[in-house]
Order: sequence, then structure tokens, then C-alpha cells
Amino acid sequence: KLHSDLDKGVGTVKYTLSGDGAGTVFTIDETTGDIHAIRSLDREEKPFYTLRAQAVDVDTKKPLEPESEFIIKVQDINDNEPKFLDGPYVASVPEMSPVGAYVLQVKATDADDPTYGNSARVVYSILQGQPYFSIDPKTGVIRTALPNMDREVKEQYQVLIQAKDMGGQLGGLAGTTTVNITLTDVNDNPPRFPKSIFHLKVPETSHVGSAIGRIRAVDPDFGKNAEIEYNIVPGDGGNLFDITTDEYTQEGVIKLKKPLDFETKKAYTFKVEASNLHLDHRFHSVGPFKDTATVKINVLDMDEPPVFSKPMYTMEVYEDTPVGTIIGAVTAQDLDAGSSSVRYFIDWKNDVDSYFTIDATEGTIATNELLDRESTAQYNFSIIASKVSNPLLTSKVNVIINVLDVNEFPPEISVPYETSVCENAKPGQVIQTITAADKDLSPAGQRFSFKLSSEASNKPNFTVHDYRNNTAGIEARRNGYSRRQQELYFLPVVIEDSSYPVQSSTNTLTIRVCRCDSDGTIQSCNVEAIFLPVGLSTGALIAILLCIVILLVIVVLYVALRRQKKKDTLMTSKEDIRDNVIHYDDEGGGEEDTQAFDIGALRNPKVIEDNKIRRDIKPDTLRFPRHRPPAEDNTDIRDFINQRLQENDVDPSAPPYDSLATYAYEGNGSVAESLSSIDSLTTEADQDYDYLSDWGPRFKILADMFGEEESYNPDKVT
Repeated sequence: KLHSDLDKGVGTVKYTLSGDGAGTVFTIDETTGDIHAIRSLDREEKPFYTLRAQAVDVDTKKPLEPESEFIIKVQDINDNEPKFLDGPYVASVPEMSPVGAYVLQVKATDADDPTYGNSARVVYSILQGQPYFSIDPKTGVIRTALPNMDREVKEQYQVLIQAKDMGGQLGGLAGTTTVNITLTDVNDNPPRFPKSIFHLKVPETSHVGSAIGRIRAVDPDFGKNAEIEYNIVPGDGGNLFDITTDEYTQEGVIKLKKPLDFETKKAYTFKVEASNLHLDHRFHSVGPFKDTATVKINVLDMDEPPVFSKPMYTMEVYEDTPVGTIIGAVTAQDLDAGSSSVRYFIDWKNDVDSYFTIDATEGTIATNELLDRESTAQYNFSIIASKVSNPLLTSKVNVIINVLDVNEFPPEISVPYETSVCENAKPGQVIQTITAADKDLSPAGQRFSFKLSSEASNKPNFTVHDYRNNTAGIEARRNGYSRRQQELYFLPVVIEDSSYPVQSSTNTLTIRVCRCDSDGTIQSCNVEAIFLPVGLSTGALIAILLCIVILLVIVVLYVALRRQKKKDTLMTSKEDIRDNVIHYDDEGGGEEDTQAFDIGALRNPKVIEDNKIRRDIKPDTLRFPRHRPPAEDNTDIRDFINQRLQENDVDPSAPPYDSLATYAYEGNGSVAESLSSIDSLTTEADQDYDYLSDWGPRFKILADMFGEEESYNPDKVT
């Protein structure tokens, strides 16, 4: 009810209402100010409403007081029952669980106001499912109420749960849900054979590896807890059989490991053990989780084919053996009780089988044609044996006949060799390794020998070194070869085998002389390859030759110009006659400094002296000249120096300078030693220098210095 102090009750004041639900949920009497609800209220839908009210003058329509705001709160009553929003529930718990094992927690929701009264206070209880399970009234946790619940007895349980508000008191509203509980399996049961003895009948013709029977142990458990492993207990006959587990049916499949023979043994007895693969240690006290049963197998007699004494026959025969020669025999027997005779024949498959025949009664094999090992070294065919009483029962055996070799072919070089020798080859150098092959079948220990033929043994060009391992090496015997003198050599090599009778053959090796580098790598093996490039046209060859000729002309002109320029530089003037040799490219002390250079370098290089001394100082004593023959191992340097000396002798424009005698050649073991004046060594041997007087006025001072016989100190001067 609204009322203004200005309202005197004479109808001059009008009341108005605005806000949440004004005119739809709530209405106001304009004269009295009474507020009424015009429809039912639901706290769960809207718990409160905010409204604004005002008093207005009826005549002027002006507010008499400021607008006021007020809240209408909806008071809760217990009009909503608890609800299980997640139901129905599904849960599981292992079988044989102890009392109080946790199963599931359920929860009910009440829409009433939990802060007002007990309308939203829920209590849980079990309406159906006792005495197997219990529930906590406050938390809704479901637990087992009985011990050792067995899945094999009952697996599924349906529990009805009630949730009631008002704390479970009388008058409270209630809601229910269903919980489906399943007991999961544990391995609490061992496998058991339904009977203690299993009887099986097996034909003696059963194949090895085939299944001959099945037995089964029963395990009431489920899944992997029911998986069974079967094993044969060692004992009588157990080694002939094996047992495996069928993973789909969990049956034990008995298989044959070895052939059965009724005539040898008619019955077998052994034990089979069945056990679980996955054990639960909590149930070990129950007892052993395995069981044992006896299996008896009776072998059935069957009419069998003949049996050969060997699984395969191997025979040998020499080639060229006369036709009709017996080379071996096969034997087959009928092992059945009523033994029958056996007949033999060759299983004809191709024409090769016609080389042999077999006696149908005795089983002896003989040659039917002449054999040649070089044509066919081995024959492989089958022999069939059948029973006379039942020809349909047959058995087959493989026969291998090896043809032995008779030494009739000589050994030969295995492959054609392309042998080459370098021009710079040394004596004893191996230029080729050869091997031999024999068309005959070489027996164990046979060896091939290699040697030169008698006509080639006297020639010193090449030799054969037998390594005694069926290989030989071709070695050079000369110190170098010239392909200009002889490009090809033909070397006859004799090869012998070690069989009887001894066979030999002469094989000719063609050896080509090639040009090689210092490492022995072949660069060219014929003269044509040097000058005629392969694959070039005639026009290209002419162009290349023209370019080469032009380059040669340019080089010759350049060398001629350089030579002319050099001569012009040296020949400065005819009056440029010097009294001493001064071109040493060093700074000396003048003519008096005899230690600055070695004048002995100008002596005749043909003379080799035993003792080397300095010739640029005055000797102390006289000594008769001693001459030694020129060294034989330095002939190339000696010839080179003599040639240059003659060229300078006949050149009238050449000055007598030792610096001009540059020979542009440096070799080993030079007779004149170093031509430099630095660090020079001379010999102590004397020499006649009178010939210097014949050389003219330019060599006058030299002739005066070396005109008489002198001796020098042999010590080395640096």
C-alpha cells in the first residue's frame, strides 16, 4: 500500500506505478494506493521486482512528492522436487570386492531457495538394490554392502535411488533415478577339464604338422582372465605331438610333430596341462590355477605306399662310360602288414631322362647313352616306386648323378688379355697377371703351371713368373722399351694342368709398348694417337695445323729478336777489351781482392782433377800436371759444355767474360762443379795453361797468371 501525507482522503491525489511488472504482474489502485498481484508469482522464475511509485495532483497532473523506488521480493515455498540431471547412471565394480568398495556418486539438484527453510536440503536413500549396495544420505556415494559378490553368479544389478527435500521429512518432495551396476571380471576361477581322459583316433598317414584332435578346458572367467595355455607333460609319446591354443575358442589343438607308423606303435598316451596366462595374486590361496587331463591316441592302420631307404640318392659315373654299365641302385619297401612287391620306373619329364634306365624289379640304374661331362655335368631325375598290389600307391625319390671328368682338354688362358708395357719399364716389373681355365672339371688339388715356350726362353724381352696358385705374372726383363723400334711383342706361354694324362697348350700374349708418365700411367699406345685426334673433321685438322704453324712463326721471330737484342747489348765496342773478368754480379775489392771470385771456373771442364783447390791465388809450390780421364757418368754435361765452348770459340763477337758463359743447364755430377764464383771449389790437380797465350790479347792477363806450374792449398775457401 502506498500513501502520501498530502492525501486528505478527498480524492485530490492520484497514485501511479512503473517498473518491473507494472501493469502485467502488479497493478495499483489510483485512489487508495493499494498494490495488487494480478497473476501467480514463481520465485524460481524471478525472485524480486523493482518498482517506482509517485503521487500526482488530480487536477494539475503535477507530482506532489518525488518518485520513490521499492522492491517486491518473492518469498520461496517448497514447490520443486529434487532432480537427477545426469541420470540414469551406469557404473561398474570388480567382483569379489570387499564391503564399502566405492561404486559411484550421484547428485540431485533442487530449484528451491537453499537459504530459506529446508526446501532445498536433499537426503538420498535406496529404494531398490539392497542389500547389495548402500548410499550415503548426504553425499550420494554408492558403495558395496555385501562381500564377495561373484560375477559368475550375477553380473548385472539395477539400483533405484531417491532424493527427497525438506531433509527427508514428511511432506517433502522427492525425485528418483536408476543406477545400472555391472560386476567386472577378475581371475578368481582356474580352468577345469570337463573330463579326465580324452580319446583320439589318428590315421598313420596323417601329415606332420596337421591337427589330429582338440580338447578344451572350461574357465568361467571372461576376457583375458579366461585365456588358457595348454602344455604336454613330458612322458610316453609326448615327443611325437605338440599342442597349441586356439585364440578364438580357447581349445587345445593337438598337432603331429613326427610321422606315425602303425607297424611300429599302435597307441600313445600322454598328459596335457591347462593353465591361466594372467594370474591374480589375490586369489592364489584358492589353489593352483591349472588342471590336468590324459590324452590317449590310437593309430589307425592305413594302406601306405612303398618307402625308399634314403630320402635322396647321389651317384657318380665317369664320362664315356660304356652303355649298359650299372652305376647304382635304389631300394623301396612296403612296410604294411601284408608286404607287397615293388616296381620301379623313371619319372619321365624330358629327353635328358633317356640317358639312364632302371630295372623295374631290382631298382638298378644303368647308362643308356654315352655321357659327356662338358655337355652335361649333372643329371637330376626322379624314380617312382609303386606297390604291385595297389599301383595307385606310389612314392617318389630324387636321384642326382654327377658325371666325373676325364682329362681331355688342355688348360687355356681364361680371358683374352690386353697387355701393355711402358717404355720406361724396369727389369722385374710385373706388367700383367694371367689366370687359366680348363674345360675339364678340375679335381681338388689340381694346379696349373705356367712357363715360356722353348723358342721364347732365349729372348730377353719378357719372362713368366709362376706364382703356384693357378696364376702367373708377366715380367719385363729389359731396362726400357722403344715403340719406335718395336711396337708389339708376341709372348708364347705354355700352360699345363696336373691331371692324368697331363694336357698343355701354348697361348700367345700380345704385348703393346706404350708411352707412360713417371707414375706408370699409360698416356698413349700408338704413334697415330699422338698426331691424329679421333673424331675431328679434315677442316678442323687443317685449322688446328694452321694455328700451330702461326704460333711457331711468332715464337721463332720473338726468339730471333731477343737474341739480336742481347748481342747488341753485349757488344758495346770493339775497344771494350778488359784486363780482368769483372761480371760476377758482386761487389769485390778490385783486382787485388782475389777472394771475391773463383777464377778457376774458367778452366777446361774436360779435365777432372783429384784435388780441388783455388786457382785465383798464387800457388806456393810447383807440381807436375796430372790428368784424369773424364768421368763416364757425366758424359751428358761434358758434351753439353764442349758444344757450348765450341760455339763460343767460333763466335768472333763473343767477349772473354766468364759471365757470358751461361749454359742454362743444371745437371747432376757436373765435371766443372758450380760455375758461380761464389762458394766455388777447385781441385788440386795442375793443368797446363799455355794454350791461353794462343787466344789473343784479350786473354793475355790470364795467360800471365796461369802460365807457370803452381800448387795450391787444398783447404776449402768460403
